[in-house]
Amino acid sequence: MAPAGRLGIHRRLLAMAPAPASYVAAHGSGSGSSSEAMRIMVGVLVTVIICTLLYCVYCWRWRKRNAIRRSLLDSLWPRSSSDLPLMDLATILAATDNFSKANKLGEGGFGPVYRGVLSGGSEIAVKRLSARSRQGAAEFRNEVELIAKLQHRNLVRLLGWCAERDEKLLVYEYLPNRSLDAFLFDPSKSAQLGWSTRHDVIRGIARGLLYLHEDSLLKVVHRDLKASNVLLDRKMSPKISDFGMAKIFEDDSDAINTGRVVGTYGYMAPEFALEGVFSVKSDVFSFGVLVLEILSGQRNGALYLEEHQQSLIQDAWKLWTEDRAAEFMDLSLGRSYSKDEAWRCYHVGLLCVQEDPEVRPTMSNVLLMLISDHMKLPEPAMPPLFTRLRKIPLSAMPLTTKTESTTSPQSINDVSITMIEPR
Repeated sequence: MAPAGRLGIHRRLLAMAPAPASYVAAHGSGSGSSSEAMRIMVGVLVTVIICTLLYCVYCWRWRKRNAIRRSLLDSLWPRSSSDLPLMDLATILAATDNFSKANKLGEGGFGPVYRGVLSGGSEIAVKRLSARSRQGAAEFRNEVELIAKLQHRNLVRLLGWCAERDEKLLVYEYLPNRSLDAFLFDPSKSAQLGWSTRHDVIRGIARGLLYLHEDSLLKVVHRDLKASNVLLDRKMSPKISDFGMAKIFEDDSDAINTGRVVGTYGYMAPEFALEGVFSVKSDVFSFGVLVLEILSGQRNGALYLEEHQQSLIQDAWKLWTEDRAAEFMDLSLGRSYSKDEAWRCYHVGLLCVQEDPEVRPTMSNVLLMLISDHMKLPEPAMPPLFTRLRKIPLSAMPLTTKTESTTSPQSINDVSITMIEPR
């Protein structure tokens, strides 16, 4: 056979022969390593893509949230720097020691309040809007715009405000004696409120409300008048505070029907609590409750109702009609009070808590009755009767058919939220 033929046969035999084990091992492991590397690369790539997408979504939401914040702060920006003093955040942080717990004065309906000392030594009170409060932004704007236009010796004075970064702050004059309820409902402090002081507090609150209702450029309904919203200065003179829930009457209407029932139960007028209708007479009712609390040293709340099976205003009415008014007076006063002044305040308080808002006096008449010794007062009608106390969830509070787009904020107070049911 020719050499060329033998060479071809030999090549075919080599091609048909199995490969050496070392060759197979080497090339087989290389193929497996490539597949494993490919799987790892694909996994890493998918992870990177998912993380990138999540980061993009986060950035989009962050920018959207910041855009909303910026638009809100733009809407809060003062129309006139002379009307609304603006303070920088750094100054407030330094004054309050970065909102330290030691400087915390209390907690309001929309956030905590802190004491601060400015570099010049002036004391301030800083109301810090809670980031968790959905209602807070609207109330913050409302309070800034409102207080800047209201100036009266019996209203708390706004010194400045701040809307910087995520903070919304209101800066007030600092009142060292804090709120009326801290004295009135504390047995260890109530004796510091002698009759002369209580009488001055009642008349001072009346003057402040009269200014809001009739004497200011705006017709304002406070809607949350209560002992904790009356602050006392160094001379124990009262100043009405917390205008976050206040409403301005921009026309000649006497009442507004709203779905937002806001305020503190125990001080709320029945037509507002049950029907959502409020007017200046709603504040008059709250003032009447406050007068009766100042006289008795008792809070018109759930605890009183559970203990006495009737409200404070019912007790006041019962003792008045039975000619036992002296039994209603705060024991810490003893007998060291003017009966003529006390009975006149008692009488005016009952006139203010009458069930029908039409027969309640206006604040101008209230003040006239309080300061006049010879004015004959009409006989008060029976106050609203509430005989049962039934605790209900906040979402089930009675609202009118007209509703607003937001949930009603409830003012913080040391009483339960209760449903008041007529007899």
